[in-house]
Amino acid sequence: MPPYPGPAAAEAQPAGAAAETAYLPPYPGPAAAEALPAAAAAETAYLPPYPGPAAAEAQPQPQSAVPEGWFRDEAPAAAARAAAAAPAADWPPSGGSGVAWTQGSAAEQTAYLPPQPAAPADDAAAQTAYLPPYPGPGAGEPAAPAAPAPAAQPAAPVAAFGSAAPGEEPEYSPPTLGGNTLRAVDPAQARAEGWSPIIDPGPQPAVLTAALGLLLAGAAAVGDLALLVPLIALQGLTAAGWFRLNGMWPARQGIALAFLGALVADGAVLAVDDTYGPGAIIGTLGAWVLLTLVLQLRSQADPDERMYGLMASVASAALAIVCAGYLAADSAAVSVGAVAVAVAVFARALPLPPPASIGVSLAAAAGAGIAVGGLTSVGASGALLGLAAGVCALIGLRVAAYDYPSKFVHMTAGVALPLAAAAPAVYLIGRVVG
Repeated sequence: MPPYPGPAAAEAQPAGAAAETAYLPPYPGPAAAEALPAAAAAETAYLPPYPGPAAAEAQPQPQSAVPEGWFRDEAPAAAARAAAAAPAADWPPSGGSGVAWTQGSAAEQTAYLPPQPAAPADDAAAQTAYLPPYPGPGAGEPAAPAAPAPAAQPAAPVAAFGSAAPGEEPEYSPPTLGGNTLRAVDPAQARAEGWSPIIDPGPQPAVLTAALGLLLAGAAAVGDLALLVPLIALQGLTAAGWFRLNGMWPARQGIALAFLGALVADGAVLAVDDTYGPGAIIGTLGAWVLLTLVLQLRSQADPDERMYGLMASVASAALAIVCAGYLAADSAAVSVGAVAVAVAVFARALPLPPPASIGVSLAAAAGAGIAVGGLTSVGASGALLGLAAGVCALIGLRVAAYDYPSKFVHMTAGVALPLAAAAPAVYLIGRVVG
């Protein structure tokens, strides 16, 4: 009889070869059998008698699931060598298949079988080829538990936008310069999905810009003190929006510093004659750049953060201070330029293709300059002033639309930057055409 491979090797048998011995109980070994003879005997009580190698070869063998010739040459030789090497005392008595077996006699013949080493998976079929088929559990043995049904696989999640199957290239929209209407929640995710880095502020900021521009135009016709009210609002929106546009929030000290510089510039322009207005603005700007530099040098932040803070503070203060150019410019030029900016930004927000939208915006700005210039002392030269103000307004609008800005940026920098960028052009072109 070939050695019994044990449960570990039985699990490693091929499916066809192991089917006939699938229900054999595990063999505990001689040490456990001597310690617990009753338990060891109970586990092998129902094994049928082994007729011996000669009788096993003479009897017809059941059909095996393994291919024909699998163990034709190797298995008989291995079985003969194992039978010759095994001690005769360890084998049960060879009896015919018709001998009546009882539980006690079966247990005595199989209780002290020597432990068998685990056989490789390739030899498992050869070592159990001559074992008779096991008829199944008896009346007193519980039936083998049924294999549990496989759990239902969860449904695959719906693929998100921009996702693709493994091995396939994701179909992302290419970046464009014309802007898009989708506002991304996460800028990093939006960049990974390939969306355009430009989101135009849209109609709401355009309406606010137009309203603020009309206020500036009407207040300029009244006087400098009336112009100061909407101008302070413009400077505050510029200081706050620029820091948020650069990803620095909260930046209360920088915003307060830039806004304070704007107020100082307004006071300096009002304190001097109109001829010295530009000098007052440039002097305030130089003093604030030096002050910002000193404050940043006293900062305990990392060098990179200090450099970013210095650049953002200087740019924010410069834009807010430059807005004071509306106070230094002629009142008629302020009215023409402010109306031109309001019309240009509103026309840019219309749902038109980018080239057509830009052309319509500049044409509307020039037309507004001609219309308002005819009502003031500027005259037909208001077309040039309106066109220059419109170009500066579109540049400021594009800056406010860059790099996935938030709604807060659009409602601050998107409103203020078109008017702030047009302030130098209003002063210079106003001096030329005036």
